[in-house]
Amino acid sequence: MSIVVFFMVRAIPGDPAQILLGQNATEARVQALTAKMGLDKPVPIQYLLFLKDAVRGDLGDSIVTGRPVTMELLIRLPATFELTAFAMLVAVLVGVPVGVISAVRQYSLLDKVTSVLALTGISMPIFWLAMILVVIFGVNLELLPFPGRLGANTAITSITGIVLVDSLLTLNFAGFWDGLLHLIMPAIALGTIPMAVVMRMTRSSMLEVMNEDYVRTARAKGVVPWRVVFKHALRNAMLPTVTVIGLQVGLLMGGAIITETIFSWPGIGLYAYQSVSGRDYASIQGVVLYGALLFVLVNLLVDILYAVLDPRVRL
Repeated sequence: MSIVVFFMVRAIPGDPAQILLGQNATEARVQALTAKMGLDKPVPIQYLLFLKDAVRGDLGDSIVTGRPVTMELLIRLPATFELTAFAMLVAVLVGVPVGVISAVRQYSLLDKVTSVLALTGISMPIFWLAMILVVIFGVNLELLPFPGRLGANTAITSITGIVLVDSLLTLNFAGFWDGLLHLIMPAIALGTIPMAVVMRMTRSSMLEVMNEDYVRTARAKGVVPWRVVFKHALRNAMLPTVTVIGLQVGLLMGGAIITETIFSWPGIGLYAYQSVSGRDYASIQGVVLYGALLFVLVNLLVDILYAVLDPRVRL
């Protein structure tokens, strides 16, 4: 991943030094900044120097802000985590129950309606849904605030960097309510596709498990229907669903670029967009490597969770 991102970033058209200084900058100033950023060295040498620093946790300095990229990522990580957690909470709380109900009542009107909704959720572009939410609930009805994480007149003492947690820790309930209102629209826009995916995966897994011998045996023994569904069927059907949830969390934690940009959410996604726009090589490399590492860690946690859900799985 480091090799791919390093060389692909340098294939982006434009000179970072020229872009940073402006079109009216003198050649001497451009060359001086190029040397300062280390871009005057051969590309293979640049990569080896980058790799040597990266293994020590040093991803370089942003040419836009001048601060270490690692610090920039750590500052923005809580905002992305908060948005991802809320979006996945919506996706799981809606997707799993609806998927179970659709499987239990297969081919019913409810099953057909949820299938259409799931297909719509997967097919709907996030940028379109986000702008529709802004126009309807933010502009026309003025029910939900935007953009950003907090209103201009709201102040919260930062402890963890997560607005909802920090406001509760400091008993700032007005700040909690303001942060929650700012979170609703971007979380719904971001959670729509994961919700549809979780819904369809839960339904298909439940249909497969409901035909297993142990489920039919439980029914034959007179076990109440809800107990058959939730104790015997759902736990085993959750393995594929947990995999999908883990993949979605890894993707969203890597930075929801479109959603964060539309709602001016100060997370990893918005930082990635600004880095690409500014040809900030170090920042782009840092964001991609962070996303790759996070994706691997989330999948590791999913594998560990398998052992909790299924006693037959051993680590």
